[in-house]
Amino acid sequence: MKQAPGLDEALQAAVAPRVFVVPLFSCEGYFTQQVLPRRLGLSAPAGAGAARVVRRGTQTLYYCYPVGTHQRMQQVVLARVQEVLSQFPVEPPLALAQVTLCIVGHGTARDPNSRLAVHQVAAQIAALNQFAAVHAVYLEEEPRVTDCYRLARTRDIVVVPFFISAGEHVWYDIPVWLGEEPEVVKARHRARQSTWQNPTQRHGKRLWYARSVGTDPALVEVILDRVQEAAGWAAG
Repeated sequence: MKQAPGLDEALQAAVAPRVFVVPLFSCEGYFTQQVLPRRLGLSAPAGAGAARVVRRGTQTLYYCYPVGTHQRMQQVVLARVQEVLSQFPVEPPLALAQVTLCIVGHGTARDPNSRLAVHQVAAQIAALNQFAAVHAVYLEEEPRVTDCYRLARTRDIVVVPFFISAGEHVWYDIPVWLGEEPEVVKARHRARQSTWQNPTQRHGKRLWYARSVGTDPALVEVILDRVQEAAGWAAG
């Protein structure tokens, strides 16, 4: 969207008769529901099927749903939990029933859809009854990242950032909101170290901070699922 190669450039380079555009976004929002559809020439982006298909010259473009709203993201979050607990074990070993899981989304008052994907994933995982509790928290909406300590009734907390990249929100903002000193976070980042030490003691809790969901290898399968789903849509 903001770096080369741009979407228009990529579409011009595509020679296949069918082109699938998959938004690598964690949720529905301004870019996925307004900016990208306009760029693709779609007049009814919120619909399904034919409403997300447009012909451009000899090509047919299929505008897929974002990866972050896919059902498989539940498994991606759980994989991130298992990864961080396995990499940084404690004695005695933790059972998930002793852990409060906090999933961090961006959130914004400008678009209620920005929090929906995180809320849904949290509800789906909570329904599995594997954790002591599961909470969705946000950077720009309530409950905030800082509320993880208040919300958790267990000693142990795992925080999973529901972000596609490992950008500044992930490496800087969330660790600082969780209580790490800004200069410490910046120094670790400059040294190419993890900006959060797992586990860290804060406010009488022990907290693990996982990697962002978007860097999980399973996201490849999520993208392919989105393509397969759209392949069955008929052009209007």
